[in-house]
Amino acid sequence: MRRWVVEGDRDALAPAIVQALASGADPAAILGEALIAGMDEVGDLFARNEYFLPEVLLSARAVQAALAVLRPRLAETGVEPAGTVVLGTVQGDLHDIGKNLIGMMLEGAGFRVVDLGTNVTPDRFLQSARENGAALVALSALLTTTMPAMQATVAAFRGGGPANVKVIVGGAPVTEAFARSIGADGYAPDASAAVALARSLVA
Repeated sequence: MRRWVVEGDRDALAPAIVQALASGADPAAILGEALIAGMDEVGDLFARNEYFLPEVLLSARAVQAALAVLRPRLAETGVEPAGTVVLGTVQGDLHDIGKNLIGMMLEGAGFRVVDLGTNVTPDRFLQSARENGAALVALSALLTTTMPAMQATVAAFRGGGPANVKVIVGGAPVTEAFARSIGADGYAPDASAAVALARSLVA
């Protein structure tokens, strides 16, 4: 199953999980040893420039299909997610390809992801973080003209958001220096780095 994650073979992976569960396999072991481990390998391949976005997307979609099968069994056995991440593209920005990929990668790494979509106001981010008990809020922007909305969202959390919620940022025009300047808790240049950052912040 791990190999099918790495190869992005959704058609083989989901039925294999159904069969494994029917045979009494531990849902937590499937999650950790197949899905998370497979996506970790995909992230390593991406970091080494051996995989590119199309390959990463195939793997992420395979994991999403697998999680649709596995998630109810994980809930039955009391397996808790690594943490809840509220994710969205900031107000004024309608781009979502990078956001969607990061959401899939985070799910594959064992996080519960609440995807608010695009054009998300600071208040919606705040409300969702409160309602879902989020550990992390992840902001995406593709346009330089919407970077001030990212700053406004971080400021909203600093001015009265839930305690202990970390805010991370990313997107094509975003830099680590910008992230520091607006008071974000972290910056990720790509989906693989976002997963590593999320793990480090909730650890």
